[in-house]
Amino acid sequence: MPLIPIHTKATAPEKSKPLLEAVEKKYGMIPNILAEMAEAPNVLKAYMEMAGNVAAGSLSPLEVQVVQITTARLNACQYCVAAHSAMSEKIIPSAILEALKTGVPTSDRKLEALRNFTQAIVRKQGWADEADVQAFVDAGYAKAQIAEVVLAIAQKMFSNYFNHIVGTPVDQAFQAHVVQGLKKAG
Repeated sequence: MPLIPIHTKATAPEKSKPLLEAVEKKYGMIPNILAEMAEAPNVLKAYMEMAGNVAAGSLSPLEVQVVQITTARLNACQYCVAAHSAMSEKIIPSAILEALKTGVPTSDRKLEALRNFTQAIVRKQGWADEADVQAFVDAGYAKAQIAEVVLAIAQKMFSNYFNHIVGTPVDQAFQAHVVQGLKKAG
């Protein structure tokens, strides 16, 4: 039996039901992670609000996915790597998506700077140095986008840690993007 139930709209706590309805309307399904977060309505609401704030920033949807897939890969979160890969396969060229999933450099100079900056923040636990920041800015990113990258990482860390603790099973819809042998990067 799972640590936290994978709720449906029928089994979720009352305060989570409208949130799950919104999720289903947006995605056409209720991903397992959100169905589990529904156990604590405030957690589901916070996660959804954080996702909305990330999406409302100036990073493009593709750039947000670069940050989130990179963070999930570094944290060995199979669920998030698979889910974000599946959700972004229409906006990320397949060669870049494969590079993000496996941790190899991408062929796009600006996206590679974003990937490297994300890696620096995650690996250094937020202590990115001046050279990391300068390389990001030199690639054409605005200084305000430093904060947006940190927010996107924070959202992904939240879900990565949640999935690690509760053992969220990867949804059938995301199975094609499971990375075999995914291990925490150093």
